Amino acid sequence: MIKQESKVFFNYFLVLILTGSFLFTSCKENEKSNNLVSDVEMFNSAVANAKPGDEIVLANGVWNNAELVFDAKGTAENPITLTVEEKGMVTLEGESNLQIAGEHLIIKGLVFKNGYTPTNAVISFRKNREELANNCRLTECVIDNFNNPERHVQDYWVTIYGKNNRLDHNHIVGKKNLGVTMIVGLDTKGSVENNHQIDHNYFGPRPTFGNNGGETLRIGTSHHALENSGTIVESNYFDRCNGEIETVSSKSANNIYRYNTFFECTGTLTMRHGNETLVEGNVFLGNNKPNTGGIRIINEDQIVKNNYLFGVTGYRFRGAFVVMNGVPNSTPNRYMPVMNSKLLNNTYVNCDNILFCAGSDDERSAPPTSTEIAGNIFYNDHKDNIFTAFDDVSGISFHDNIVGQNINTDIASGFTPADIKLVKNEQGFLIPTSDKIKTPIIISDKIGTKENTGTSWYSKEDRTIALNSGNTIAVKPGINTITAATRDSKPGDIIELTSGETYVLTKAAKVNHPLTFKSSGKEKAIILFERMMAFEIENGGSLALENLKFDGASAPDYAGNSVISTSKKSMTNNYKLFIDNCDFEDLIVNHSFDVLRVSKGTFADTISIQNSKFKNITGHIAALDTETDDIGAYNAEYVIMKNNILTDVQGVALRLYRGGKDESTLGPFLEMENNVFNHVGFGKKNKYDAALSLYGVQSNRIENNIFNETRPVDMHLVVGEPIVNILNNDFYKVDDMRVTGDQKYTVANSLSVDPKFSNTDTFELATDSPLKGKGANGKDLGIIK
Repeated sequence: MIKQESKVFFNYFLVLILTGSFLFTSCKENEKSNNLVSDVEMFNSAVANAKPGDEIVLANGVWNNAELVFDAKGTAENPITLTVEEKGMVTLEGESNLQIAGEHLIIKGLVFKNGYTPTNAVISFRKNREELANNCRLTECVIDNFNNPERHVQDYWVTIYGKNNRLDHNHIVGKKNLGVTMIVGLDTKGSVENNHQIDHNYFGPRPTFGNNGGETLRIGTSHHALENSGTIVESNYFDRCNGEIETVSSKSANNIYRYNTFFECTGTLTMRHGNETLVEGNVFLGNNKPNTGGIRIINEDQIVKNNYLFGVTGYRFRGAFVVMNGVPNSTPNRYMPVMNSKLLNNTYVNCDNILFCAGSDDERSAPPTSTEIAGNIFYNDHKDNIFTAFDDVSGISFHDNIVGQNINTDIASGFTPADIKLVKNEQGFLIPTSDKIKTPIIISDKIGTKENTGTSWYSKEDRTIALNSGNTIAVKPGINTITAATRDSKPGDIIELTSGETYVLTKAAKVNHPLTFKSSGKEKAIILFERMMAFEIENGGSLALENLKFDGASAPDYAGNSVISTSKKSMTNNYKLFIDNCDFEDLIVNHSFDVLRVSKGTFADTISIQNSKFKNITGHIAALDTETDDIGAYNAEYVIMKNNILTDVQGVALRLYRGGKDESTLGPFLEMENNVFNHVGFGKKNKYDAALSLYGVQSNRIENNIFNETRPVDMHLVVGEPIVNILNNDFYKVDDMRVTGDQKYTVANSLSVDPKFSNTDTFELATDSPLKGKGANGKDLGIIK
């Protein structure tokens, strides 16, 4: 009996011990996990008292205007973690940011959106130059369109300092204001030879910025060009990162870029400064999209090997592979000559331009030396002249390269023609095969994909809403019915006006999302307006006008009138403007009356004007010239004018301006075809004294146009190697074209004959016109029906 009681007591005592142990453990665990904070004051207190192993949890909800400083010291075994109550349910909005300082910290699950940083960084791995973050990790965090509302105010989204930090599985998308998306800083001794790791991040679309300062990733600066960074960038996905010519700018030494995917990026991975960089096993998918870029080599001891490039179309500094000329005895922050570098075992499929000695000029006069290009495969099924040398290539050793049988290799020996076929591998890549290709082409399974990068809980879906993608809304004629319909519309909607009816605007229609305005039938609806503008494109807006007539009879007699204008406020979002089959007539107030007027701090991806008529206008059709700081900025990337009639226009048909000598942007691009310019440019207030005024435009294609009794074409060519083709145009009673600058240009098949129009309203050519069939395409010059 005593023994039994003793046994019961022992078991009871054991239960107490185990229960106590469990409760003690649970309390300790709850002490960590229950550190839930709901405002900045609680957060600051939790950080001040944080110990190794602690976890600070941000409560669900919107943290507005939250400036967080995570300054603490964990250990390798017991880091201190900053996380969220539920992933995707905690957002930092308004003027918010995060500074990290200390040791062994983990930051996980934060989302920054609907705001911008009040300082120079959204997330910074330091409090100041002395207090840095080391051995820390930023993972599964999101920065989504967290842009300063002023386009040209600079900030960075992530600035990395200290040593041994890792940034992985983050989602970073939509930077639109000035400044690099992510930088590694080397401006203190505590950040040199840092051994950072940047892996498995999703770098989502960044639109063209139209100025320097639009890189997605930069490691170092020109001030620290020869410092060793030792940063590894691997298995990331760069999705349409198009901010400027350099998607990735490597400006330090001893960095590694491997297994990254560059998807339709109109920029390059550029070894801008620093030596001994390795670029290995990356994939560049241009997919034949315009101006997509590859890899650019500058400096010494660079190795580029085992990369795969498909459909990369860029030219000049955006080529699929570019080896630069350098400056003799260059300072580190200019262009160090290429020396002792290697391009080995890379695969180029349908890539348009492989460029040697690029940038050769009076300053960059030092060609590559002691450089090897070997074991590469070049296949192109639509182009035979993919190689271009701008200077002496004798310092490059070419050997064991294989090319398709159609490709011209007169540039050098060391290329073996082969009968190449493309076979899709298990990953979906088209791989060249031939009996002369002895080494298998293998794309690493470590390559970054859209699926294995970023977070699993934050969508990568493209939220861009296209023009003409919404509902069609019929609008009755009347006063301000267009304004009301614009106000009540949804993104992508189509506002349909009754054919032949008249609409009056006493208030401008403010377009702040993509909208289309069109007539319901063949006859054009007529729009009169009593304000200084009919349509104002605001931030987020894009505009399409189809089959409409704009009459200036009701417009006020003020200076500064325009049919369409952009917001006078800075616009971080790029816009699009499409005008098709529209008439603009009698914009004839005493002051200049423009069709399109843009403001500084606004940027168009595309301005397209086609099949339209402009008659009796006292101002300009489009003056895109408000970015006058001469730093390489401009107002529009692509400008297209095709099949238009411009008659009795006192201003310029187009003023397109890009000033300065910065080479970080390669636009704007102009396409001007089959237009008739009749009596254009003779107004007393036309300060350009020209029908077309093109300054610094990087690509001019002017073909099949008729210039009849107009002011001349004026061009100033600057920066690099602008592509200028002026072909098959008629200049009748027009002064000679004025071209300044020291760049080359092509003018061919120009005529100076009477066009013989059969009708001066439609400007069709008479049957006996000498311009019949004189177009570059064998069709007529001028309007094509």
